[in-house]
Amino acid sequence: MRTTPPRVAAALCLAGALTASCSTLGGSGDQQQGTATVTLATHDSWAAPQEVLDAFEQQSGIKIVVRKEGDAGALTNKLVLTKANPIADVAYGIDSTFASRALAEGIFEPYTSPEADRGPQRYAADSEHRMSAVDLGDVCVNIDPAWFAAKGLPEPASFDDLADPQYKDLTVVENPATSSPGLAFLLGTIAKFGEQGWPGYWSKLKANGVKAVSGWEEAYTQDFSGSSGKGPRPIVVSYASSPANELGPDGKPRTKALLDTCYRQVEYAGVLAGGKQPKKARKVVDFLLSQQFQVTVPANMYVYPTRQGVNLPAGWAEAAPLPQNPATLPGDQVQAGRERWIAQWRSLIES
Repeated sequence: MRTTPPRVAAALCLAGALTASCSTLGGSGDQQQGTATVTLATHDSWAAPQEVLDAFEQQSGIKIVVRKEGDAGALTNKLVLTKANPIADVAYGIDSTFASRALAEGIFEPYTSPEADRGPQRYAADSEHRMSAVDLGDVCVNIDPAWFAAKGLPEPASFDDLADPQYKDLTVVENPATSSPGLAFLLGTIAKFGEQGWPGYWSKLKANGVKAVSGWEEAYTQDFSGSSGKGPRPIVVSYASSPANELGPDGKPRTKALLDTCYRQVEYAGVLAGGKQPKKARKVVDFLLSQQFQVTVPANMYVYPTRQGVNLPAGWAEAAPLPQNPATLPGDQVQAGRERWIAQWRSLIES
């Protein structure tokens, strides 16, 4: 069994990051003998400190084996297609843009975690608690201010600005059929312009040279000028928290999220119906909602924890403030309209 080195675990306990496992460090407690394996299906952005996973294994006797399945949309599709023979025991990373589909397909079993009343219950997806809210983030337009300063152009600030001819060929977005942030941005435009108005808005974006790519990694790291890839386009669909990962030598963010363009996403975890380890899968859900995991979420996955009382990294108040009025759509409206809206989008942008 892999275990956390005692000095590392002790330091984490002193920092308050491993409170659930600290009782085992002195040789006391009810640590299980042997190790059980629980498979966690998740998205490609999963990241967690190995020492925290090791400490959970030491405390619980459960080893988490991570299986990455692409973007949240790809993950949802895979779980739906394999629900008769689940590929994992627990899943994390289906977000609120796909939650209604996951619930309608019955891929999760009901489970109310004892950790849910610490904050995650505020984002409950259904009354049966088949999905537990682990983190939240806001999909927003991000810009590269240095690019605009160098060109002598004013920075865009709104949805309407993206369709302004002075910003022609400057924007890259993700395909909502294959990308979770792409779908969230589409939903944000539907919330902004309404069922009747959003196709006209996207027609303007197309005429203004918007580029659509398959996923966030390509858009942000290859096409966006403000990321490490130094691409040609200074406007990208990303997250409100993305600027926290783009700090200059002075500690100031080099990119900016346009907070008037944000659409809220909540990411969920749940026990997969028909999985081989349902009881131990519930313990993994508890862990994902626990203090020791939640404190790792901002620095590792650049999203906000759902648990109340978790401190954010220094600098987030300036670089990645949580939007106060993000757009949302009711889950039943998203479920009813998602496939139709995506088909409309594809006919507009890909034709």
